[in-house]
Amino acid sequence: MDIDRALEWLENTRIASAIGENEILFPWIESVHVLAIVLVVGTLSIVDLRLLGLASRDLAVRRVMPEVIPYTWGAFAVAALTGSLLFSSDAVHYAHNRLFQGKLVLLALAGLNMAVFHLVGIRDIERWDAAKAATPVVAKVAGAVSLALWIGVVAFGRGIGFTMH
Repeated sequence: MDIDRALEWLENTRIASAIGENEILFPWIESVHVLAIVLVVGTLSIVDLRLLGLASRDLAVRRVMPEVIPYTWGAFAVAALTGSLLFSSDAVHYAHNRLFQGKLVLLALAGLNMAVFHLVGIRDIERWDAAKAATPVVAKVAGAVSLALWIGVVAFGRGIGFTMH
């Protein structure tokens, strides 16, 4: 079975058809998707700006992350669910849309950046996380890359709506 046939099958499922054919369902799901992305980017920005030393410098990263990251994951789950529903309504066209493909690549890179930071960047966090200590370059780079990638995700996502005809 080729990918387009699988995507056509997805589009023809009951829920995908309902989303695609209902005048109000798609905009409501899209609104929830956008709000969830705002929460993801907003909460990640709190951590990233702290890593960059641009905000909350008086707070330890070890204090900021556990307070913010659970909201990030919750919002990400909602964004992934609503995004999947939106995708299902016109799967073939989304799959061939360059901005959609770019958004998926940026999402994967953002996940990879986060994984590398958690494997490498916080190894010696106890040493550098004092309120006045300088954040190491690897943590600053992770924060800057994260911000750039998520801005890209938002920009590409916004552009998708203008290229789906």
